[in-house]
Amino acid sequence: MKIVIIGAGFTGIQLAKRLINGKNDVVLIDNNEEIVRHASNRLDCDVILADGNNLATLEEAGLAKADALVCVTSSDEVNMITCSLVDSVYPNLLKIARVRNYAYYVNTADAAQKHAGDLSGNHRPLYGIDYMIHPDVEAAEAIVNAVEHGALTDSIPFGDDYELVRIQVEAGSPVDGQILQNIRTLTQKPILIAYIESAGETSLPSGSTIIKANDYLGILARKTDILDFLQLCGSKIKKLNKIALIGAGRIGTIVAERLIQRKRSVFARLFGLQKKVSQDFVIIDSDEAQTKAASERFPDVKVFRADATDEAFLREEGIDKFDLVICATHNHELNIIVAAYIESLGVKNSICLVASSAFAEIARKIEIEVAVPLRDTVVDSIMSHLRGSNVTGIHTVTDGTLEILEITISENSQVNEKMLKDIAENGKFLILMVQKPGEPNFTIPTGNTVLANGDNLVLITTTKDSQHVLEKFEAES
Repeated sequence: MKIVIIGAGFTGIQLAKRLINGKNDVVLIDNNEEIVRHASNRLDCDVILADGNNLATLEEAGLAKADALVCVTSSDEVNMITCSLVDSVYPNLLKIARVRNYAYYVNTADAAQKHAGDLSGNHRPLYGIDYMIHPDVEAAEAIVNAVEHGALTDSIPFGDDYELVRIQVEAGSPVDGQILQNIRTLTQKPILIAYIESAGETSLPSGSTIIKANDYLGILARKTDILDFLQLCGSKIKKLNKIALIGAGRIGTIVAERLIQRKRSVFARLFGLQKKVSQDFVIIDSDEAQTKAASERFPDVKVFRADATDEAFLREEGIDKFDLVICATHNHELNIIVAAYIESLGVKNSICLVASSAFAEIARKIEIEVAVPLRDTVVDSIMSHLRGSNVTGIHTVTDGTLEILEITISENSQVNEKMLKDIAENGKFLILMVQKPGEPNFTIPTGNTVLANGDNLVLITTTKDSQHVLEKFEAES
């Protein structure tokens, strides 16, 4: 594929790297000379110093022969206008734009729903954008999912039933010292270990892998069974009676909305709370405009305009006695610092929003329970749209050495009508779940499971083997 990327910031560069590694033809455009020079030294692709919203510039970069245009500049408006401009001349070109402003996202969704009949057929998508990537919503959902599990682990949901969670093995737990193939003897509930992090190395496990204390396991299980597996690994489940959210910006606001919406279904169901979540939920931000907006939006919630690093304030308001702090400001480095600092004052659990998986690893090493990498979410979303119609989702896990792929098997695939045990490649990929056509839910397969046309698969692979796996399963790319 030939892909033109506008915007050579962190996201643009990370996206270009992954596309180049997949043997794609990439052109990167930015109007900042220093950024272009930096990108040119790091990437094996054409990097052009120019305004990306100029149609003549884009055509000189080979837009007419491109398969996709991806706009990830720092300006939502530039991204949207560029897609609209290009759509007027190249309607068949795939156009993807990162749009951070939640209002654009909501307004576009509302307009699409209201005029669904008018926009069908030959009508172009709104703004000419085929896929609008809104990372804030996905990041907020990841934070709320972590809260559902007691802030002990991050998770990736699949369908309505299953989740992949990252769980640490505690010393002396039933899992400590077990051979992986014996894990199923410890429980009657369906479980699959997708990956293991041991001594700083991440890998796809085999049946003979020995699980040790302080290892992290990527466990696939039913959502209703997650808490049981947390306990099996030695995690102590705590009631999250009091939660402090630091950051009333875009992501903080979405997190607050989700938590308040789910107060009955999540808190009452999992932690036995009967009173309103707003009585034990506070929002903290140092920005006057954001705290004012939060106060108006959430009238039943305590909103403080304060510095979250002010120990006197934290102790005076009793924040140091809270069960969980969520750091979701736009300053990702500050989120790590504040989470670690507040934990040092006595808060037992923290979740923080970080820039990338590299920062997530740093956060975990200083014992922050959950770190949500925002920029990796963006790249994964874009990659899932660029990998072809057979690929419906991509998720980077751990330190970026592994990818989870959601794939639909095509009729002429080389794995069609074959059993899993006959197509296995140890150490390269592992099929986690299969959903048969017409079936509402995924199931964990066995070695005798037969794959067929139309099956939806969730599999995990090493990043370096990702392209090979896509070709093996004939995902269109």
